[in-house]
Amino acid sequence: MLRTHTCGELSENEVGKEVTLCGWIDAIRPHGKVSFVDIRDRYGITQIFIGKELNEILLKLKRESVIRATGKVKKKPQPNPKLKTGKIEVEVKELEILNLGESPLPLNIDEGVESTEETRLRYRYLDLRRPKMRNNIITRYKIIKAMRDFLDKEDFIEIETPILAKSTPEGARDYLVPSRLYKGKFFALPQSPQMFKQLCMVAGFDKYFQIARCLRDEDLRADRQPEFTQLDLEMSFVEEKDILDIIEKIIKYVFKKVLNKELEIPFPRISYETAIKKYKSDKPNLSKSKDDFKFLWVTDFPLFKYSEEEKRIVSEHHPFTGVKESDMKLLEKDPLKATSRSYDLVLNGYEIGSGSIRIHDKNLQKQIFRALKISEKEAEEKFGFLMNALRFAIITGNESIREVIAFPKNKEAKDLMLDAPSEVSKQQLKEIGFTDHN
Repeated sequence: MLRTHTCGELSENEVGKEVTLCGWIDAIRPHGKVSFVDIRDRYGITQIFIGKELNEILLKLKRESVIRATGKVKKKPQPNPKLKTGKIEVEVKELEILNLGESPLPLNIDEGVESTEETRLRYRYLDLRRPKMRNNIITRYKIIKAMRDFLDKEDFIEIETPILAKSTPEGARDYLVPSRLYKGKFFALPQSPQMFKQLCMVAGFDKYFQIARCLRDEDLRADRQPEFTQLDLEMSFVEEKDILDIIEKIIKYVFKKVLNKELEIPFPRISYETAIKKYKSDKPNLSKSKDDFKFLWVTDFPLFKYSEEEKRIVSEHHPFTGVKESDMKLLEKDPLKATSRSYDLVLNGYEIGSGSIRIHDKNLQKQIFRALKISEKEAEEKFGFLMNALRFAIITGNESIREVIAFPKNKEAKDLMLDAPSEVSKQQLKEIGFTDHN
């Protein structure tokens, strides 16, 4: 290792020891014959002081230069209570410039100074050095780790699902990936692992989860990105209450573990109809201040809605959502009145989660496709693998890497289960600027 310690761990216990630190220069303060320099890494900041014997190197230093400094730890005459390392400083004997910083920086990384979004994204590697952004990334990691820890204790299994999948109708637009080996055919990047997790249930993995990458070619908003990560979770032999309960316990655990905040569960639960009548929104904001966390379940969404753009009935969530048993008779004669077994989790006016009881009956799935005006031929082409899987309710060997991947491609880079890559519609090709794919 080039360093013996990080910039956030030295204390009075190391006084008198020789140490080596590596990091970025956060500040330079000349003071007579010596200069005080704050050196920073993701663990914290340590003050070092550099004498005149190293003045030649010191004169070259600029803020955000990367340096390696070796010296002796000393007790600081005037401690700085704002720093974890505020009781010590390092008297530098050797100084090496690993990378010289630019001056001026194209992005101001001082806390409290905001640059334009365009500048921040263009120089994201600098933006991520800001304490606020660094803490965001670390907090995100801790949240994901806490979710994994909780689900592991609850006997869930994390299973990776394919990135190269099959284009299917409904939902947002797919990102398409042309196949080199199969001219004119395309893979689609997954909008979610929706179908794969259902197949995990068919395969007998009754508790599945994945920290899943999802990609959707849709218009962007503050809460939308073309690629994002979500906790994806599926369970067998459960009702809505079981899933809502487990999600509430996950969130309670994460908030306590990561943010040290206590949440009361269960969260309030209201129907879609009540939310619209009472709050004029299916994402009501019940908070009084982004510190007052108010979670809310909105349940009993419509199964379908009418799309003015497409001039037809489409799924409110997706075409695999279960329907209330009492509304089964409406599927044929008045599908827009049918209520789904779906639910959204809302936090302070934002939808942060969505789920449903999935269809596990092949005949019901056919009824849904008919209501959506998806022909039997199209259903077989797009979802034949799922329809077949619903008939069966497997395990692994060691001969091939394919045996330890849940949904692998074959040796010819083809997904035989999905029959992907596959052809896509002319409309999809038109949307991404393809006019001739022969």
